[in-house]
Amino acid sequence: MRLRAEQLQGHLQQGLKPIYLLSGDEPLQMMETGDTIRRAARQQGAAEREVLHAEGSGFDWNSLLGAANSLSLFAEQRLIELHLPSGKPGREGSKALCEYAARPPEDTVLMIRSGKLDKTALNSKWAKALDSAGVIMQFWPLKPNELGGWVQRRLQAVGIKANAEAAKLLAERVEGNMLAAAQEVDKLLLLHGPGELGLAQIEEAVANSARYNVFELADTALLGDAARASRILDGLYAEGVEPVIIIWALQREVRSLCLMAEQLAQGQPIGQVMAAQRVWDNRKPTVSAGLQRHRARTWQSLLRMAGRIERIVKGAEPGNPRDELRQLALLIAGVRLV
Repeated sequence: MRLRAEQLQGHLQQGLKPIYLLSGDEPLQMMETGDTIRRAARQQGAAEREVLHAEGSGFDWNSLLGAANSLSLFAEQRLIELHLPSGKPGREGSKALCEYAARPPEDTVLMIRSGKLDKTALNSKWAKALDSAGVIMQFWPLKPNELGGWVQRRLQAVGIKANAEAAKLLAERVEGNMLAAAQEVDKLLLLHGPGELGLAQIEEAVANSARYNVFELADTALLGDAARASRILDGLYAEGVEPVIIIWALQREVRSLCLMAEQLAQGQPIGQVMAAQRVWDNRKPTVSAGLQRHRARTWQSLLRMAGRIERIVKGAEPGNPRDELRQLALLIAGVRLV
């Protein structure tokens, strides 16, 4: 069975399926859907929760079958979460998932959180087995023209009334990152409470966000202030900002600077280049500083590095996200790492 995110609540009113496969690269919808399924499982008596991480070739797929076959000691229902970042279970994993789907335990809900699955993976034997026995949900980032409406509905859900122009401003500020948009909505509720908010209030709140924010980190690195960029990164971690948001902000800036540096190398005027990339007037000195510090070849290298860090943050490659993010910020700022 295939479900869209907006269909989940209605589906759960009819009871839980034994298997849920959540796949995609949009963290907010994945996170909130997972929370909703966990909550539904608890309401149906699932007091036990076991988490398995199928990362790399060292994972023992027998542990999934063993967990499924073990007796529940403290509850009538259980929840097993299987994290599959790569979306590729391999031969042994495919066999284990097919075996599980053929005879899912009556007292257990299995929720699999997977990376993005391509068409080949969705047509695989293991995915079809899970589809037959349970539910598959896929999540993608919203299109640019969809985010403004989503933000407005998100504001309404917490009791904030804002016009389309104000919602569009907030959507433009986060540029497609739904998790960042949700955090901005939560911040607006904390600052102003329910009620009507005008464009000026939202503009002020977005411009003056928390003590540290991912946009400030990117700008500080572009300005070449390596020490402050490192402090901001520590502050982001202290405030619980998700690494996926941090790499999104840095990668967004690096990609933009990479494109602009390439256009400058082709002889295009800097004013024309910035206008094409919609650089705000108050950010032009910041962007100029970054373009003067690194040439196109360096920005291309930084973009490849940012892509690798994104895979590390999402669990697709080994590494320490915090250390890698610090190195990227320092390199953007012009520090030469030994």
